[in-house]
Amino acid sequence: MNSIYDITLTTLDGRKTDLSTYEGKKLLIVNTASECGYTPQYEDLQSFYENYSDEVVVLGFPSNQFGGQEPGSNDQIAAFCQKNYGVEFPMFDKADVKGSDKQPLYQWLTDKDKNGWNDQEPTWNFCKYLVSEEGKLLKFYGPAVNPFDEEVLDIIEKED
Repeated sequence: MNSIYDITLTTLDGRKTDLSTYEGKKLLIVNTASECGYTPQYEDLQSFYENYSDEVVVLGFPSNQFGGQEPGSNDQIAAFCQKNYGVEFPMFDKADVKGSDKQPLYQWLTDKDKNGWNDQEPTWNFCKYLVSEEGKLLKFYGPAVNPFDEEVLDIIEKED
């Protein structure tokens, strides 16, 4: 199994970030979009990030692959997220999260030879993947699952 911590990505503002920066904390990885029915989840994701930031880092990954619901540039996405939802959790380059051109993190998340068990690609905007402090993929959640749902909190609290 390859390590998630070997992956380097670019933030919305153009900074290179090694995922090893987040080693020792759980990761809640979410593919996002600004024009989706689930877009209000940004508010819950930000609140979750504020409440659990000692234990969990939320990482956002804008993608335009589902219904063309993220048409903006990185700058437009960053401004939208800040203005409308006060997003402070790390947001990364707009990129593909499924298919043959998916970015490296989503290659890892959706290849069981790399992550140990999962091959489920995102089915829509706001799908979530939960990764342990040690970099082990724990769970995949569909878009309707809110970060404050019991099925998410139970794993976070159980794993502590």
